Amino acid sequence: MERQGICHKMHAALLENNVTDSSLHQANVEYKFNLDRTVVDLPFQLGQEIEIEWTGKIYCVSCGNATPKSYSQGHCFKCFKTKASCDLCIMKPETCHYHLGTCREDSFAHEVCFQPHIVYLANSSALKVGITRLGQMPTRWLDQGATQALPIMKVGSRRLSGQLETMFANEVADKTDWRKLLKGQAEPLNLIEIRDQLVERFSPKIQTIREEFSQNLEFNEGVELLENEQQRQFIYPVESYPEKIKSHNLDKTPVIRGVLQGIKGQYLLLDTGVINIRKYTGYELIIRAE
Repeated sequence: MERQGICHKMHAALLENNVTDSSLHQANVEYKFNLDRTVVDLPFQLGQEIEIEWTGKIYCVSCGNATPKSYSQGHCFKCFKTKASCDLCIMKPETCHYHLGTCREDSFAHEVCFQPHIVYLANSSALKVGITRLGQMPTRWLDQGATQALPIMKVGSRRLSGQLETMFANEVADKTDWRKLLKGQAEPLNLIEIRDQLVERFSPKIQTIREEFSQNLEFNEGVELLENEQQRQFIYPVESYPEKIKSHNLDKTPVIRGVLQGIKGQYLLLDTGVINIRKYTGYELIIRAE
């Protein structure tokens, strides 16, 4: 079987009809490819020999033009320099500058930045704190390969969520160690207990941030503690984890082959190495299975 198209990050979802234990909110993760912005079934399964070929072509995910190089996950240089989705505040939301009148795209701010956001705890390679738009749960956790996740706060803007994430990052990592992620399961954590400890520890600072943002009358940027949320657990389709991590690079080796041993986060785990599919957003790929 063969699939060809412009690559976007894999589509990850929960198999709700195959919940392992509803009392634990535990569910299996299912993956599909996103080629030419169309979600399609994977042309292979675990244990199969697969081949991924880059045709040498890259197309900007924003304007659609051909580009010799990809910037900021699939953009041409012009879009990279002009689109709000490529601004520094996407990576560091606490640096959002809309309130200073310097946002690149007003419409983007209203559609993305001033939507409800969740501050969460997750366990992928270890404990981390993160943020995501309300509508991106559980996608954000699955893209990061988290085996556990717990929403802890709901807020009214991306900048506010970034302020809280930065605050918690003084105690909890805000990055995932991708090598540890791909070497096996992280040790289980009691995220509810950790949440309670963090909220108590940072209570004065949370109140200060809440008061600061409540002065913005244009947008509802309140802070809501999610005390009744339950911990989620996710099971990924992995038969075996690699003992050593070797990363495939299509820019250097345009054709890679290997037996698929698992999928976690945005990574395919092959017996010849791992490949981050999201890294090749905008690349035209041909995927073949024996």
